Amino acid sequence: MQAEIITIGDEILIGQIVDTNSAFIGKELNKIGVSVYQITSIQDDAAHILKAIAEAEANADIIILTGGLGPTKDDITKHTITEYFNDSLIQNDDVLKHIEYLFAKYISTPISDVNRQQALVPSKATVLTNRFGTAPGMLIEKDEKVFVSLPGVPYEMRSLIQYEVVPYIQKKYNRPHIIHKTLMTYGLGESAIAQRIEVFEDGLPKEIKLAYLPNLGKVRLRLSAKSFDKERIESEINRLSNELIAYVEDIFVGFEDESSMEALIGDLLVKENSTLAVAESCTGGNISKMISSIPGASKYFVGSVVSYSEQVKINELDVPKELILEHTVVSAEVARSMALGIQKRYNVEYAIGVTGNAGPTKDKTDASVGQVFIAIAYPGGVLEENFNFGQPREKVIQRASVKALELLKKSILKKS
Repeated sequence: MQAEIITIGDEILIGQIVDTNSAFIGKELNKIGVSVYQITSIQDDAAHILKAIAEAEANADIIILTGGLGPTKDDITKHTITEYFNDSLIQNDDVLKHIEYLFAKYISTPISDVNRQQALVPSKATVLTNRFGTAPGMLIEKDEKVFVSLPGVPYEMRSLIQYEVVPYIQKKYNRPHIIHKTLMTYGLGESAIAQRIEVFEDGLPKEIKLAYLPNLGKVRLRLSAKSFDKERIESEINRLSNELIAYVEDIFVGFEDESSMEALIGDLLVKENSTLAVAESCTGGNISKMISSIPGASKYFVGSVVSYSEQVKINELDVPKELILEHTVVSAEVARSMALGIQKRYNVEYAIGVTGNAGPTKDKTDASVGQVFIAIAYPGGVLEENFNFGQPREKVIQRASVKALELLKKSILKKS
């Protein structure tokens, strides 16, 4: 059972927007045992759309298109689909009533004929109710294959996938089960992990796949299998994941969708009824963003100061000016003072202090690009470390953020 996703829109191709729709659709299909064969992004061009649909029909059982269903002249998907299936457009009264309802209730401008024309759909299509917009979803069956066209607005598309498309596929097709289990590791690179688990990887059964998913400062290890016998492959995946943990126990922090470094830290802080504050310089608030992304973070995360300038470090974190003059702002001494300063000011048990040079050029401290100092203040002490994360700027910020969380976890466990 294979699907192909086609996203339509020049705005994707020129980089004006990021295609998050394909990622969402792929994930939802994977949950119900449908593998995505290919994802294609194409122009708002009739010939290009026709060519993409024909190629997808040859490759996949389910073809899902998103985009190009709005009321304006550059939204041509509906007309092109009608041409592809040698069909004609007819008015769907239910869609028209829904459009009129949305305008009456939520939209201040008068409804126009252009808006009403969105109620025109191919006669062969089954209409999929768009709860949040005026452009309906459309589904057409042909020779045991299914073609679905959805609006490109993300929240409209997501609703249609969840409430219309997925239930339809589940009812129509007998699908295999696709099982993934992903281990989260921190602090060791992909090649070093590969060397460490070589024996494990060589011994994997043919039906089980191992994938390395590296990111800055962390690597996910994903075990995958597909079978109609769900119980058997779940048991096998669980057995192998436990075996894999033994190889990476010192860097393993949990399973994806079950835990993350941020969530694990939150659990540890809640368990010991402790609080946390962050003082960031070169990371610009990224650490605070990661910590506060966890639901319930307000139980332990008090707040942060993004102290980009020297004066903010002095005024808000009580970093002595003499310390900066002696060691510069990019130093272990200043990172330590930042952590202790915010720990005292916010009256918390744990505090992170981060200062460095994220680049792209050296600043007046003459610190190397990528040099970062991280300090963790905890009850009874301070943990300090110095790193050089290289370039580019985005890499430095992300790796520094991940490393700060890793050191925070180490400090909490050390105290415990």
